[in-house]
Amino acid sequence: MPEPMVQKSEKAKIDPITSQPGFDLTESKVAIFGHPIHAMSVAFPVALTFCTFGADSLYWWTGDLFWARAAVWAAGTAFLFGLLAGASGTMELLMVPGIRARAASWTHFVLAVMLLSLLGANWGYRMTGYEAAVLPYGILLSGFSVLAVIVTGWHGGKLVFDYRLGTSKGN
Repeated sequence: MPEPMVQKSEKAKIDPITSQPGFDLTESKVAIFGHPIHAMSVAFPVALTFCTFGADSLYWWTGDLFWARAAVWAAGTAFLFGLLAGASGTMELLMVPGIRARAASWTHFVLAVMLLSLLGANWGYRMTGYEAAVLPYGILLSGFSVLAVIVTGWHGGKLVFDYRLGTSKGN
C-alpha cells in the first residue's frame, strides 16, 4: 500500500529535538525516596535572598545594627544553600537526557549561575565590614539578587510546571 501523502507544512512542524532518544526521560535522578533534592533545596536560597534585601531595607530605615548583622548572615546562608541547590540542579541537567535536551533548561542554568555569582559577591562584599557594606552597594546587590531570583525562579517553575522536568512520575 502506498505511503500517505504528507504535506510539506506537516513535515516542517516536526521538532528534531523531540525525536532524540531519551527526550521523554525527565524523571529526577538526584532524589531521596523519589523527592528531587533540587526542588527541595531551592526554597532556602530564594527565601534568604528576600530576607537579605529585607534586612538591608530595615537597616536603612531604622539604622539598627542588628539588621546589618542579619543581612550578612542571610546573604551567606543564601549563597551556601544556593551552592547545594546549584550542585543538585547541575547534576540533574547533566544526568537526565530529557532535561539536557531542552534549551529552556540551559537558560535556567545560566541564570542560576549568574544568581549564585550575585549571592557570592553580596556575601563577600559584606565580609569586610557588614555595617558599612549595606549602603549603598549592599542594598543594590540585594535588590539585583531579588530581581535575578525572580527571573531564575520563573524559568525554573516553567520547567517543572510546563514540561514536568526533574519531577517523579509516581505510580
